[in-house]
Amino acid sequence: MTAASKEIQAQGEQLPPLEKWNPEFCGDIDMHIKRDGSWFYNGTPIGRPAMVKLFSRVLWKEEGKYFLKTPVEKVGIEVDDVPFLMIAVEQREGEQGTELVFTSKTDDVVVAGVEHPIRVEHCADTGEPSPYIAVRFGMEGLIARNVFYELVELAEEREIDGAAHLVIESQGELFSLGTLTE
Repeated sequence: MTAASKEIQAQGEQLPPLEKWNPEFCGDIDMHIKRDGSWFYNGTPIGRPAMVKLFSRVLWKEEGKYFLKTPVEKVGIEVDDVPFLMIAVEQREGEQGTELVFTSKTDDVVVAGVEHPIRVEHCADTGEPSPYIAVRFGMEGLIARNVFYELVELAEEREIDGAAHLVIESQGELFSLGTLTE
């Protein structure tokens, strides 16, 4: 078992069985996750990382909305973009070849691959990329700008459907970071 696999297994053991819980919806609370990964309650930043990590472990997405979920209640929260921010990436050799191992601001560890694909959206007005990776339960993490630059450094040029793309590989899967223009 690779180091990344051990980290992910340990993380999975820390997550409660949210998919098994089906509590009643109890309404919305004034909790907000900003695009930069910071959490707010009643307009005030939650300053304790351990508290944010605890809340992130009971985060759930359903029909495009976000909730904190326990066995007995489910409350709605607001998320600007996506709930996770990926703040580090490490390239490792794993059982399926090269692996890109991402770590979030809340200590989630995710290996890019079939189960955790990377996608990049581009702003229609500015062309600025917004890269994401699937984390869990239909939720994604925004890949921080400095981490995206690291991915670009690792990328290579490949032709896809007649266009030149910058691509990265993880667990045998190719992910396009975008097309190259002349």
